[in-house]
Amino acid sequence: MLTQHLSHPCQPAVSRSMSTMNPKASSGGEEEASGIRSKTLGKSVCSGKVERRQAILVAYLMATLELTFLFMQTGVMPYLAKSLGLDSVGLGYLQTTFGVLQLVGGPIFGRFADQFGTRAALILSCASGSAFFLLTSISTSIPLLFLSRLPAVFMHGLPGAQKLITDLTTPSQRADALGKLGLCFGIGIIIGSALGGVLSTKFGIFVPAYVGLVGNLINTMIAMVCIPLQTKPKSDHHVTEHSTSQSGNMFSIREILRLMKFPGVMEVFIVKVFAGLPVGLFLIMFSVISMDFFGLEAVESGYLMSYFGVLQMVVQGLVTGKLTNHCTERTLLRLSVFIFAGVGLGMARMRTVWHYCIIAMPMVFAFGTLGTITDSILTKAVPSSDTGTMLGICASVQPLTQTVGPTIGGVLYKQFGVSSFGYLQLIVNIGLFVYLLKSKIPLREMKSQ
Repeated sequence: MLTQHLSHPCQPAVSRSMSTMNPKASSGGEEEASGIRSKTLGKSVCSGKVERRQAILVAYLMATLELTFLFMQTGVMPYLAKSLGLDSVGLGYLQTTFGVLQLVGGPIFGRFADQFGTRAALILSCASGSAFFLLTSISTSIPLLFLSRLPAVFMHGLPGAQKLITDLTTPSQRADALGKLGLCFGIGIIIGSALGGVLSTKFGIFVPAYVGLVGNLINTMIAMVCIPLQTKPKSDHHVTEHSTSQSGNMFSIREILRLMKFPGVMEVFIVKVFAGLPVGLFLIMFSVISMDFFGLEAVESGYLMSYFGVLQMVVQGLVTGKLTNHCTERTLLRLSVFIFAGVGLGMARMRTVWHYCIIAMPMVFAFGTLGTITDSILTKAVPSSDTGTMLGICASVQPLTQTVGPTIGGVLYKQFGVSSFGYLQLIVNIGLFVYLLKSKIPLREMKSQ
């Protein structure tokens, strides 16, 4: 640099005397050097923003592909299980096995992401997905079909994408960016469900698994090539090096549960788990309810799933992001719980599938908003070096519902009917809404400085 050259200790005396005799020239040189530094800094900041934006777009792409392949296989699985001689009870055990593995693997995957980086975690998830579809494609017996569920313990592409977005966005941008993952979810439901049916019908029951295998291998290559090695902000590196997340056993339950002790985390997590639990139980039983209560055929159920996918895309892709720019997270948290209570009342009075289609709109809004806002709040509540573990814990909520859902949901449906899900939803969310109004959850502390 020009200023460094002028002040170098080994500079000849003649040069120093000339610079002393011509202060205007020296001042002009310093201003020029300062301008060059400013331009260089501006370019690096601009370049950094572009790289972050590109990495986030890659995260959306990977999440969309993974969800498409997963829903493609989910729709075909009952037919594959039936062709192997597995009855409805056995299929329930298979789904429970998948849920338990996801439940156990979520926090461990999050710890892995915190210790080894988001790129390594995404590669692990995609590689596990490849193993999952490979084993499914060769499942010619019931034991092999159950064995094919094992890689699900590390199949957490959506939490991996959430981790990447959390690392690359500011706290004020986070809720909007996380909400757009709902768009990926909707696309995955629509394309995956339709594609799985077409491929299995025209080309064979195992073809969706072959497509899923190739797709996950492509996703693995995308993660290796397009995801940056270091995704955390430079200001967080020092904190990361001294974080307890970086030490100790990756499988330590104590280290995982340690995050629940941060201010407000336990309270928000309780709301996250219980606000949508009754509706979650209803959705798990929906395949039975759609046949018995609504009298739908398989094709009509598929149309209903596509309708849900479109709602998910619109609500989380467009509506949630705009709301986060105009409302506080505390307000949106209360709003989603209040709407969930209204959804419960509607479900209790529901009689036809058209009623359900109307109720689905606020239901999807409440689900999407609650999930996005609680994830955003909880990742701000913990150190940046622990966001992966926190997202892993959040990702375990759905597998928990899948694990206990068939048993609890079956009892509710058989003993009390469809309306019981609605009344339970109403009671739980009225209680949570009153709790949120009276409690002083320190959301202010959850905002990053």
